[in-house]
Amino acid sequence: MRLNETDLMERVQRELTDSYDEELEMELEDREIDPVTREVLVSERSDEAKEARRLYFRELFRLQAELVKLQDWVVHTGHKVVILFEGRDAAGKGGVIKRIVQRLNPRVCRVAALPAPNNRERTQWYFQRYVSHLPAAGEIVLFDRSWYNRAGVERVMGFCTDEQYEEFFQTVPEFERMLARSGIQLIKYWFSISDEEQNARFLGRIHDPLKQWKLSPMDLESRRRWEEYTKAKEIMLERTHIAEAPWWVVQGVDKKKARLNCIHHLLEQMPYVEVEHPAIQLPEREYHDDYVRRPVPAEIIVPEVY
Repeated sequence: MRLNETDLMERVQRELTDSYDEELEMELEDREIDPVTREVLVSERSDEAKEARRLYFRELFRLQAELVKLQDWVVHTGHKVVILFEGRDAAGKGGVIKRIVQRLNPRVCRVAALPAPNNRERTQWYFQRYVSHLPAAGEIVLFDRSWYNRAGVERVMGFCTDEQYEEFFQTVPEFERMLARSGIQLIKYWFSISDEEQNARFLGRIHDPLKQWKLSPMDLESRRRWEEYTKAKEIMLERTHIAEAPWWVVQGVDKKKARLNCIHHLLEQMPYVEVEHPAIQLPEREYHDDYVRRPVPAEIIVPEVY
């Protein structure tokens, strides 16, 4: 069911509020953002909405604590993990990636978000530029879009030939089986949202000055070609769902539930256990009679505006 104009603007306002609340996280003041003026408004959230938000953060922090345990296990065992995040524009991939890596060590868990290939990369073997980002022992790599660009945006927008498209489908199952044989665990997520939800999220980005950079000409074109992207997605899932690396579809219309469900599922994909660490003791600070701390030159101190 399509939203009328009043309901749609309320939906956009909730979208803005949620985005700002996410950045505040532990601050439980309830804020509302005017979608036109971007000013903070007096909260009128229901008790039910407030409780749902508290539950979301309680579960998010619990799951993030489990991710820290998973990270320790990956380092301890030398496990190698690749996680692909695919889906429509504004489907919520970036949001869940941010929550996964938020509490983790960037030297262990890193994100690969590759730009469009340059002229040299276009002449390489298609998978070549992705291979350099694969993990070594004790590492986790999250791909914010991946080699499946060829089955999606490149196909729909005409950036590859029919021959290249078909070659991709012939090659990718073997490529992923090679990764599995090398000891890399490959987990593939597709974030699914409705036509109406994508439209509402795009409108939210248009009204949010902190998110307008996310709207590229390619994103806007994807709205027009919704059905073509749907067809490409269906073919991709059918032809690349293999036992060694199956697809997992995350229902993403409710973005907060999608994050929790995805993280919960991810944790279930590995038999991690909590790694015991020795107790940490802070050593005593040493003092030396011949040391005198020098004053910092006033001209290099950042002004204390706040």
